[in-house]
Formats: sequence, structure tokens, C-alpha cells
Amino acid sequence: MVKNTKAASIIILLLALLSCASANVLRNDRLLVEMTLVQDAEAHGALCLDGSLPAYHLHTGFGAGEQNWLLQFEGGGWCNDIPSCLDRAKERRGSTTYMSKEEVFSGILSNNATLNPDFYNWNRVKLRYCDGASFSGNSMFDDGNSKLYFRGQLIWEAIIQDLLPKGLGNAHKALLSGCSAGGLATFLHCDSFANTLPSNASVKCMSDAGFFLDEEDISKNRTQRSFFENLVSLQGVEQNLNQNCTSSLNDTKLCFFPQYALRHITTPYFILNTAYDVYQFHHILVPPSADPHGHWNRCKVNPAACNPEQLAVLQDFRKDMIAALYPTFKNSNRQGMFINSCFAHCQSESQDTWLADDSPRVHNKTIAETVGNWYYSRMVAKEIDRPYPSDDSCHNLIPGTQGHSTIQILDVDGAR
Repeated sequence: MVKNTKAASIIILLLALLSCASANVLRNDRLLVEMTLVQDAEAHGALCLDGSLPAYHLHTGFGAGEQNWLLQFEGGGWCNDIPSCLDRAKERRGSTTYMSKEEVFSGILSNNATLNPDFYNWNRVKLRYCDGASFSGNSMFDDGNSKLYFRGQLIWEAIIQDLLPKGLGNAHKALLSGCSAGGLATFLHCDSFANTLPSNASVKCMSDAGFFLDEEDISKNRTQRSFFENLVSLQGVEQNLNQNCTSSLNDTKLCFFPQYALRHITTPYFILNTAYDVYQFHHILVPPSADPHGHWNRCKVNPAACNPEQLAVLQDFRKDMIAALYPTFKNSNRQGMFINSCFAHCQSESQDTWLADDSPRVHNKTIAETVGNWYYSRMVAKEIDRPYPSDDSCHNLIPGTQGHSTIQILDVDGAR
């Protein structure tokens, strides 16, 4: 009896030690993954806006997926001038000092086979975003009083170098993905990522809510184009843009836009986007500067409140998005897409939209099913929804006011 009690105590102690040592913790059925700082990043100049070390969260793969890798760029908008970048450097979008040290892994990052059947056992990595230029800049600001490190390109390279000896360098399969500004980062780094991995690896890329259009706003100005051009100049991005793209355009800064970069990317690509992406609706199509009197305010909060003229503008935006995608996708089964007609922004990391009983569907296919079909070449995966308001499976995630029972409240990850 004493021996059994002693053995049981040892087992309990070992389990407790293993639990403390684990970097991954399940709390209330949520998978929390601890942050890893890239310790040698400073030696390579790879620093966040404020000079802090860059970071990522890694949940190790297992079983048949232990040599497969999914890298997910975090999103969170951009900064394109010194004042906004200085502000950003004082919060979580510009400094790992202020970031959560644990991240919930759900949706495409989940380790649950039921909730994420095609990628649950892969090595899954979330790259934290702290440079304000979609992991693409390489310059610095120093006026003697303040410093800003525009080092997104170096951060990307430092994280990859940190992951290669941890198994990424021997990957059999890999998927580079990202949401919002992180989705845009996939266009900037897709081919270089593929070239870093073994030549016999199956490498593909996916953008979630990152297909930002070069579109006129309702006042006929190209607000987003001006914003991106200032960003590219400030952060030294142009040198890191796709060279085939920059050599094909007079305005080389336009290659920061996915629609111009995509046609020069050789790695298989998947576009996950809503045709009425709320960030683009609110900041590209109808930015505050184009609607000073707030004629669009009710429509922005609730699409059911849009008048016929406003709906026509939204339908034209949808047509422009599909037209921008069509040349790349029309004749290639290597490419995939899921373009639904929801008012949302980012759908791959939320379990509700990635894969659930009531998650969005196009032609009765979920996002998770369509992405898996594309990655594993099970079937052609090009799903385009009918125009709004035909889709009753939507989770319409738009900024709103409480009291709209059909609208879920969302702090849109992408505010500048």
C-alpha cells in the first residue's frame, strides 16, 4: 500500500512538472500557445517599431503532420507617417512588450481534428505583427529624440531563420497564410518562402481578407493608393517588392497592392475574401474623408439599411474584386478561392467562420473544406457566392451599435 501511494505521488509530481514545462495550455477547451522571442534578432537588425524583439507562437505538430508547417501572419493595419508610427510603437501593434504572451489557437490554427481536419496536427505558427508595413520594410527613423525601426522584412527573415532548425527546413508540406495586413504579407513573401524550403516540398500560400483593391472611393479619389504609396516610401518597402511586378509598372509602389503582385507569383495561391469586406467598405470604398456628412453611417452599421444607390455601389465593388481575380484564376486549377457575400473581415482564425455547424458556406461548402480541397488537390476549389443578400449563412461581422440583433459586434482588426 505504501509503495502504491509513493508511486502514485511520483506520477502526480511528474505530470505536474510536465504541465508546468509545457508551452501550450488548454484552458476551458481553448488552446493557448506561449510566445517565443527571436533572441538573436537584434544582431540582424530585426526589431519591432520600438526596438523590442520580434516574436511568434509555435504549437508543435504531431503524428502524420509532424513534418508539415503552417505559418500565419498576424494582421493589424499599417502606419504610413511618423506620428502614427510613433503612436503604434507604444502599443501591441508596434511592440512585443505590450503584446499578450499567450495566443488562442483556433480555426485554421486549432489542434482539434474535428474543428480543423486538414491542418490540426501540423506545426502551426503565428507570426506577431509589430512593424506596421506587412513585414516588408527596411529603414529607420531617428531625429535625435525618437527612433523607429521599420524592419518588417528583416523580422520575417529572422523568424524563418529561427524556425528552419526547428524542423521547417525539412518540411514536407507548408502553407503560408495570414489575415488582413497579414494576408497582404503573404503576397509579398509567398515565392521567397517557397524558395527557402526543400525543392520537393509542397508549398502553397493563402490570403485571408488581404486582397485589398486599388479602388476609387465614392468621391473618385484613390485614398488607399495614396496611403500605401506613403507607407512604401516611409518604410523602405519598394526594394522588397516583387521585381517582376515593379519592372512591369511605371508606378512601382502599386506592387504593394495584391492585385498587381498576384499575377507575378508562381506558387499556388488561395484567396479567401468576402466580396463586401468591411475594412475595405469602411476605409477604401467609403473612407471618412469621402463621406464627411455621414450619409453612409447607417449603411455601414447595417447593410439592410443601405438605400438602392448605396447597394449599387457595393455591388460594383464586388464586381471589381471578382474582375481583379479572374485573369489569374480562370484557367488554373492550381489556384483556389472562396469569395462569399458576407460583411466580414478575416474568417480563417475564428472557429465560427472556419468550420462550425452554422459557419458560412458557398455551394454548401465551408471555408475549411474548400481550403483543404484546394491544398490537397482533392477537387477544383473555386467558390464564388451570389451577390448580397442571397447568402443566409453569413456571420456579418461589422462594427455596429448594440441593439442590432442580427449584427455581431467586431473591433475590426485593421484600423490604421
